[in-house]
Amino acid sequence: MEFWHFSEQSMHPAWDAIQGPTKVLVDNRHCDPQTAHELYNRYLDEWVIADQLGYNIFVNEHHASANCMSASCLLTLGILARQTKNARLLCLGVPVTNRTDPYRVAEELAMIDVISGGRLEIGLVKASPFELAMSNQSPARIMDRYWEAHDFIVKALTYDGGPFSWEGEFYNYRNVNVWPRPLQQPMPPMWITASGAGTGRKVAQLGYVCATFFNGAGTRPLFEAYKDEYRKTWKRPAPIDRFAYLAITCCGRNEKEVATRFAKMKPYLDVQPRTPKGWTNPPGYESAELNAGALRAGKTGRINFGLPENPSRQDMADGGILFSGTPDQMYDQITKFSDRAGGIGHLLMLAQAGYLAHEETVDSMTLFATEVAPRLREYAREKDMELTEAA
Repeated sequence: MEFWHFSEQSMHPAWDAIQGPTKVLVDNRHCDPQTAHELYNRYLDEWVIADQLGYNIFVNEHHASANCMSASCLLTLGILARQTKNARLLCLGVPVTNRTDPYRVAEELAMIDVISGGRLEIGLVKASPFELAMSNQSPARIMDRYWEAHDFIVKALTYDGGPFSWEGEFYNYRNVNVWPRPLQQPMPPMWITASGAGTGRKVAQLGYVCATFFNGAGTRPLFEAYKDEYRKTWKRPAPIDRFAYLAITCCGRNEKEVATRFAKMKPYLDVQPRTPKGWTNPPGYESAELNAGALRAGKTGRINFGLPENPSRQDMADGGILFSGTPDQMYDQITKFSDRAGGIGHLLMLAQAGYLAHEETVDSMTLFATEVAPRLREYAREKDMELTEAA
């Protein structure tokens, strides 16, 4: 199992002062530039420490949001490509449906891969629904734009020779010629996020890593669909390193320390739903399959993470939302959830969330790296052998 340190780089000092939505319509006077300066550098420091502790690095981006100040995951990775030495660098991801120039995206990806010495991992995402407001894009046919941008970026990164032209439905270029080419040939590894079986099958056909966020009980059906399609396409069972899962994590030495850290991180979940209603699921954004499922489940478009009212720490762990505990408890929570999901090869760890301070974040990361990660790596090796033999 591989472990990826992640932070949304939130402006949490402003949360209490913001009335109403924390995204799209939020007044930027709540973002003090000096505080932002200190937080950006704090988060970068934590990623550098993660590299030293043996973690890989995962970066995302959002826009006009007090929940995430990262306006460009590629800019962040450009910094970390130089500041880190060993970690794989994952951008999950680049919202290509919001970017009007996928050529520029391809160039920046190749540049990061070369600077880092071939450590980049690419994640292309369709972007959160609320961000269509900032990019002036329509949600209609969003996935058609996504797949054309994907196909263009793949060709731009893998093309070996002189310039080529691209005449597509959404993008047109006379002269595509990426300099430099990526160090990893033919291109860096690719990840795609999914929550439903339909996307999972498409990702399996491409052989990419399938990542899912806070998906809880929906994780196993997704992974099973991926496994079935992967076997049909590639004529072999899908290895465990094709499956990634995101959850909040915090580790402590005793119950008091864990409870304190849990209480500081949980507000992250309370802030997430504070999105203007018109931008939670604009028409055309989600597939008919996912919208029909949401209606059957009685969901309103708000983020509820499938948890009961006032969830306990155990509820959070069982639901695959927040793993928290002593090292032994963390190991048990993660392996039990992985078993229910059918096997997880990458744990994407939102290890700084809410009001967790820098010192607490680093201590939790260190404790997990030294006392939990080695055991989970052995568990994943055994799980991979079990899945291969069963297939």
